[in-house]
Amino acid sequence: MDRTPRILLVDDNAGDVDLTQEAFRECSVHAHFYIAGDGHEALQFLMREGAFVEAPTPDLIILDLNLPRLSGRDVLRRIKSTPELRRIPIVVLSTSSSAQDIHACYELMANTYIVKPTQWEDLLRVVRTLEQYWFGTATLP
Repeated sequence: MDRTPRILLVDDNAGDVDLTQEAFRECSVHAHFYIAGDGHEALQFLMREGAFVEAPTPDLIILDLNLPRLSGRDVLRRIKSTPELRRIPIVVLSTSSSAQDIHACYELMANTYIVKPTQWEDLLRVVRTLEQYWFGTATLP
């Protein structure tokens, strides 16, 4: 990628947001993070509505499933059914390891599903893998 990647991180847990951003810094992955604390705010950002009129199109979305106002599944469904947005890769990062949640997200066209690690070293491994694949191997739209 020729420029610093833009990541929309959609998570209502401020601690998880901080940990995720810290893991990216620890792994020396430089990215511009944009944070949405719920599903409704994520869609406003992506549709450039309200306070987000100047919002950039993210290169990658990291999406939690259990969100207030509008669930991660509903956000995923809306993004993948919107022609202007469907090409943005979505990584679902959730505490749920339920086969039902995993299957549902892939049915809704998630690009990948990762169960949130509970150990710091495992989170670092996930971030390194995301960086290597999405910003080093894959060609993003």
